[in-house]
Amino acid sequence: QVQLVESGGGLVQPGGSLRLSCAASGMRFSISTMGWYRQAPGKQRELVAEITSGGSTKYSDSVKGRFTISRDNAKNTVYLQMIGLKPEDTAVYYCKGSYFQSVYWGQGTQVTVSS
Repeated sequence: QVQLVESGGGLVQPGGSLRLSCAASGMRFSISTMGWYRQAPGKQRELVAEITSGGSTKYSDSVKGRFTISRDNAKNTVYLQMIGLKPEDTAVYYCKGSYFQSVYWGQGTQVTVSS
């Protein structure tokens, strides 16, 4: 059974930092493309960042230069380091794993940026 478990969300002031983690089990993590998505209230889920099995990364324009995605295949974990957080970054952040035609999602972790 595949599980993706996110952690690291919380309440942070504008300009602050958080690191999200997503621990995967039951899937072929090392050959998977892993991604972070977010969904704010009343909005569609959107891609934040993605990292391929080979380490290539992709970011949405709104987070470039502030967020960094990375992976540790030995720990089956993908990370999202977020700095310079803004109120508009407030959302539920979801981890996604995909390989071949299989797609898996985590349950999400709330990130709230507010003073």
